Amino acid sequence: MCRWLTYCGDPIYLDKVLFEPRNSLISQSLRARHSHVTTNGDGFGIGWYGERPTPGVYRDILPAWNDQNLKSLAHQIRSGLFLAHVRASTGTATSRANCHPFAHGKWLFMHNGQIGDWSLIRRKVEELIPDSYYNARLGTTHSEAVFLAILGAGADRDVVGATSRVLAIVAEIVRASGPHERVRFTAALSDGKRMFAFRFATDDTATSLYYSDAGDHVVVVSEPLDQDRSHWK
Repeated sequence: MCRWLTYCGDPIYLDKVLFEPRNSLISQSLRARHSHVTTNGDGFGIGWYGERPTPGVYRDILPAWNDQNLKSLAHQIRSGLFLAHVRASTGTATSRANCHPFAHGKWLFMHNGQIGDWSLIRRKVEELIPDSYYNARLGTTHSEAVFLAILGAGADRDVVGATSRVLAIVAEIVRASGPHERVRFTAALSDGKRMFAFRFATDDTATSLYYSDAGDHVVVVSEPLDQDRSHWK
């Protein structure tokens, strides 16, 4: 399973949460503690909002712990809203187009989890993407497909409603594909002004998700960045 984090609050340098904490996201790319997959080395990505309405994105197929460009960028980029993701592939190719976060216009999206057996349901899920968004599909992951389906379902008007509608349909598609197939979905979605985080599963084994609200900022993570559990919910 992948690991990710999102930050929303007073602007900080990205390395403050990507590199500095004891269990930072970069540390999790090597040794995740709340996942049955401990190494997340199939690429990484960061997406951040600055003074322009569309986000900046940097993604690569190198393991996050082995990319000096990421370390340099995180030391220089300052943002009040950003997403970061380290990837463990569930079957699709390791390519830059398949690395999170995914961007379209003002939107950023990243995901961790499982959406059934993708080889069985890919065509049906991709049919949920309207023609006006389908040309934006660059990779082959279920994550990007669900992201574009959510945008096409009316995220501009109602992010939570659009996400709920798409997940309900996807859950039915997965259920019909086999009795043992499951949806496990944790995701972050942002329009540059608001951050939404989701945790959903069709069984009782949802993937981990935590958040910390410090007043001047909120951090949502796949697993805590430190050992002090008193401020993680």
